Amino acid sequence: MKLKYLFFGVALGGLSSFSNYNSDIKYSNVTKKEAILYQISDGEKLIAKSDCIGCHKLDKKLIGPSYLDIAKKYALNDKNVAYLTSKIIKGGSGVWGTIPMSAHASLKKDDAKSMATYILSLKK
Repeated sequence: MKLKYLFFGVALGGLSSFSNYNSDIKYSNVTKKEAILYQISDGEKLIAKSDCIGCHKLDKKLIGPSYLDIAKKYALNDKNVAYLTSKIIKGGSGVWGTIPMSAHASLKKDDAKSMATYILSLKK
């Protein structure tokens, strides 16, 4: 009897290893075909795990500007990605108002660059 359960468990594990499931797919108001094509970027994942959501939202101003407003102001190019990467790490004030953005000195430069690239890629 135990042998049957062992065999069943091994067979189930083996079959599930052939699954196409991808946990990085973001579902919203898109078709299933579009959802399979859309993968969450590294920058979006890093933002979701960080404290950015305390001051920024995708489409609404909170304490700081929305990500869409930032994307509208800056074109996606190397110069602007480098500028925003620096702003994310060092913080700053005066560009979007008087409330300063806190520094994120412990953030790796590559991670901040991924975040900045993602934000600027939101421009439609």
